[in-house]
Amino acid sequence: MSVITAAADQLVCAPLPVLGRDVTVPLVTGGEVGYAALDYAASAPALQRVWDDVAAYAPYYGSVHRGAGYLSQLSTDLFENARTTVAAFLGCREDDQVIFTRSTTDSLNLLARALPADCQVFVFETEHHASLLPWQDAQVSYLNAPRTPRQAVETLERALAERDPHGPALVCVTGASNVTGELWPVRELAAAAHAHGARIVLDAAQLAPHHPVDVRDLDVDWVAFSGHKLYAPFGSGVLAGRADWLRAAEPYLAGGGASRKVSRRTDGGVDVEWHESAARHEAGSPNVIGAYSIASACKALTEAGWDSLVAREQHLVRTVREGFAEVPEVRILSLFGDDAPRVGVISFVVEGWNSSHFAAALSAEYGIGVRDGLFCAHPLVRTLLGSDPQAQGECGAPEAAPGEKSLNAIRVSFGAGTPDEHVERFVDAVKELVRDGAKWRYRTEDGRCVPAV
Repeated sequence: MSVITAAADQLVCAPLPVLGRDVTVPLVTGGEVGYAALDYAASAPALQRVWDDVAAYAPYYGSVHRGAGYLSQLSTDLFENARTTVAAFLGCREDDQVIFTRSTTDSLNLLARALPADCQVFVFETEHHASLLPWQDAQVSYLNAPRTPRQAVETLERALAERDPHGPALVCVTGASNVTGELWPVRELAAAAHAHGARIVLDAAQLAPHHPVDVRDLDVDWVAFSGHKLYAPFGSGVLAGRADWLRAAEPYLAGGGASRKVSRRTDGGVDVEWHESAARHEAGSPNVIGAYSIASACKALTEAGWDSLVAREQHLVRTVREGFAEVPEVRILSLFGDDAPRVGVISFVVEGWNSSHFAAALSAEYGIGVRDGLFCAHPLVRTLLGSDPQAQGECGAPEAAPGEKSLNAIRVSFGAGTPDEHVERFVDAVKELVRDGAKWRYRTEDGRCVPAV
C-alpha cells in the first residue's frame, strides 16, 4: 500500500511555514492581493525553519576542510553532519556515498561522467531533460512513453533482455513526473533492472519534496535531487548511492579538495592522488550553506511526519481535480489515467485558450503564479498533447500562428507550504476565466505573454 493510499484518511495538518507567505503583488486590474505561489515544481519557497537555521549559522561561516580556526572547524563539522542527515533521510546503505552537487542536473551529469566504459543507458522519453540528456556520450536507448505502470516495467524488461548481458548498464527513471505528478513504479523497475544485471538511478527531484524516499526499500543504486525543490533554495543538490563507480571515475572537477596528494615529476609534469571519498567529486570550496539548508529541510519534513504531509497534499490534489471536473473545457494531462497516484503537480490545457495566455491572466488578474510551456520535458508534453514530435513549440505567444498548433500546457504545483486558500482561489480563477474570459488584453514580448500596456 502506498503512503498516499495509507494516509488518505489521516487528519489534514496545517501548512509548514514558508518564506513569502505574506507577499502581496499588484493586479493589472487595480489593487493588490496576497501572492499564491503555485509553481513548487520549479522552485519551492524556503521553509521558515531552513531560513532560520541558515541565519543562525551565517555569523559562524568559515572555510570547510581548510582551516584550523574555530569557525572553519565548526563549518566542517556542520558540512559533514549535513551529509549524515541526508544519508538518514534517504535511508542510504552503510557504504553509500552522499555527494553534494549544485542540483539534480549536476548530480546526473556527474554520474554520467562516472559510467564505466561501454556502459549502456536506458531512459524513458518521459524524463525531465535533467535525466534525459546527460547520457549522450554513452550508448543510450530511449524508451517510448508507457501508458500504464505495468507497461513501463514490461517496456524496460524487453529492452534489457536485448542488451549485451556482459557489459555494464544503467537505467534512469523518475520517481514522480514533473509534468503529470504521477508516481512511477520505481521498486518494480529496480527489480527488473537488477534481474538483467543493470543498475538504476532515481531522479527524485519531484518525489523527495512530496513523498518519503528510501534507497534500500526501493532498491535503487543511486538517487539524485535538488535542494531548491526541497524547500532549501541555496544552490545545492545531492547524488547518493553506491561508491564503486564513483571511486573508479576521474573526478568530476579537478582541483583542490578532490586531490589528496600532488607532486612534481622529474619531467616537469605533476602526479595526482585523488580522494576516494565523496570529496573526489567535490572539488573547490563547497557550498556549506546549501548543504546545511538541505539537511535542515530533511529534518523539518521528517519531524512534520510524512503521513500528515502526504494526506494534506492529497487533500489539495482532490480540491483541484474536483474543481476541474466542473469545467469541461479543462483537460488534465496524464500518462497513467485519472486514478494514478500523484504528487501535487498537475498539468492541463484549456479548450480555446493558449496556455501562455491563460497563465499570464492568472498572474496579472489574480496574483497566482503557475508555469506554462513544455516544462523541460519536451518529448513527454508533445506526447501528451498529441503533437508531431518534430513540431516547433510556440510557448510564449497568446495565439498560435495560422495553421500551427499551440504546443504548451499549464502546470500548477504545490506542497507542504501551500495554504488551502491559494488552491481554492486558483480553482475559482480557472472557472471564472473559462466562463468570462480575461479582463485585460495581452501581447507577446520576448517570447512571453504579458499584459498590454
